[in-house]
Parts: sequence; C-alpha cells; structure tokens
Amino acid sequence: MKKDTILSGMRPTGRLHLGHLSVLENWRRFQERYNCYYMVANWHALTTAFDDPGLTVEATKEMVLDWLMVGIDPEQSTLFVQSEVKEHAELDLLLSLITPLSWLERCPTYKDQVQQFKEQGKDITTHGFLGYPLLMATDIIIYKATLVPVGEDQLPHLEFCREVVRRFNHLYKKEVFPEPQPYLAEVSMIPGLDGRKMSKSYGNEIPLFSNPKEIKSKVQTMVTDPDRIHVHDPGHPEICTVSNFHKVFNTAAIEELEEGCKGGKIGCVPCKKRLVKALIDHLTPYWERRQELEKDPDYVWDVLNEGKRRARWKARQTMQEVRAAMGFEIPGST
Repeated sequence: MKKDTILSGMRPTGRLHLGHLSVLENWRRFQERYNCYYMVANWHALTTAFDDPGLTVEATKEMVLDWLMVGIDPEQSTLFVQSEVKEHAELDLLLSLITPLSWLERCPTYKDQVQQFKEQGKDITTHGFLGYPLLMATDIIIYKATLVPVGEDQLPHLEFCREVVRRFNHLYKKEVFPEPQPYLAEVSMIPGLDGRKMSKSYGNEIPLFSNPKEIKSKVQTMVTDPDRIHVHDPGHPEICTVSNFHKVFNTAAIEELEEGCKGGKIGCVPCKKRLVKALIDHLTPYWERRQELEKDPDYVWDVLNEGKRRARWKARQTMQEVRAAMGFEIPGST
C-alpha cells in the first residue's frame, strides 16, 4: 500500500528540454513508491501568459507526450489538466478569504519577477500573479499531498503552503489537511548551450524530443574552454559546458575525458562527437516510445480525461470536508 502522496506539475509553455529530463526521470521513480498526481499547470501558465491563452492546448499535448515517453505511467499515476478540475478554483477562493495579504506580498521572488517582465515590456502586477503561491498551495493540499518535490529555491513557497494549512486547521478546529513535507530529490543541473541556465527564453536549449541531426547541430554550438586555442593546449573541463553534459550523460567516460582534456590529449571536436553519441544513446529509447504514442492522436486526451476523473474524485472528497469545516454544507445538497 502506497502511504504518501506526491503532487507535482509543469506549465505548458513550450517544448520541454534536457533541463526537464532529470525531473521527469524522478517522477518515473516516484510512481513506484507513492500515489502520484502530475498536473498540467495551465492556470499557472496564464499568470504570466494571460494574453496568449491559445498556446496552452497544443503545448499541453506536446508536454504530456514527453511525460509519457520518459515512462510516466497513467496506470500508476494520475495525469490531469489543472483547469479541468474546477474544485481547485473553489478551494483557492475559500483559502483567499483566510490568507493574510502580507503573506503573499513577502514572496521572495514576486518583486524580482515583476521587474523582469517589466523590462520585457509586460505588466504582470495582477491579482492572479500575486496570488499564485496560494494557487500552488491549493494544488498541493486538495489532494492531501504529503510530499512535494522541490528545489531549495522553492522551499519558501512550500513553507507558505504549510502556513496556510496550519491556519486553516487552527481556524476550523479540524485537521482537514496534512502539512506537506519537502522532497529534496536530486536533480541534475543541465546548463544551456552557452553555459547559462537552459531556457527557451535564452534560446540555448536542447529539446527533449529531438533527432540525431538536431542533437549534433546543437552540440556543435556548445561553449567550451575559451582559453583553449590549440588541440594540445591543456584544458579546464570544470568551466566547459560539454564536460558538464558528459558528467550527466556519459558518466562512465568522464574521468578519461577530463584527464585527456587537462593533458591536451583530446580536442573539443572529438569530445563533442562523443557527447553527441552519448546523448543519442540516452534519448533514442524515449524518442522511439514517443513515435509509438503519436500513432494514436487521441491517446493523450484519453489519458488526461481518465486522469481528470480520478483527480476530481479525490478533489470532491476534500471539498466536502472543507465545506463542512467552514459551515457551507447544505443539508440535501449534492
């Protein structure tokens, strides 16, 4: 019997890239041990992309295909679209009635993100963006998740969620929600082609669903040691993007490659060729799986509709408890 429940999700904002791969591979491992809910966070996407709602439907299909190709199993995990479970909106509203505004205003990333978008010519100072940590808390607790996979930078958001839980349970004298705990899963930090964080906005990403030709083209543009002019010059693999990729996707050869680089025995071109092969070897089984999935154009929607059914069943149970605790349970109501 799986005792703990995990909730995690992604925004459908474009093609997934290699920076997402270790997260998905963790998701695949989680489903063996936990009750897993994996959510397409399309309402969250609209907190910043509210002027481009049309992108989310096709992006949802592409993203979920990537989930499935990596091994997320709809028989073991519940995959669903956030906006299809309307109970999220009801709980978010009810929680907004008891959550102090100051809790939202102290979110450590709020002002930075507002400024970043302002520099891009976009005003995101909306009620929805200010309240997105509360919507995140809603997503977690409506399924009574006990574990939430997070990075250390996301711990303040989870602590906010825990504060909301404590306040609700205290106000209504019922332990409706458990306090979710952080699951600090190990995630490989994959740099972008230029050494910065891999991001579509930087244009430095390698798509997760790709092909050998695209992989080769992308790897050829990777930044290496700028001080290494000639093949026999000693290199510095610790500052080389290609070396960082080898550490993740070619671990068996990393010691040999680093020694060869430092000793000027292997050049950047052959090093990149070996990375191309390692990436293709790692990703080919996933690509083949996705090509099989794409033969049925309705499969993703069938998976998400079944996930919606299961997610709504759990969310409705939770909302019955919430309404009873808050005094909204009307006799005879269904």
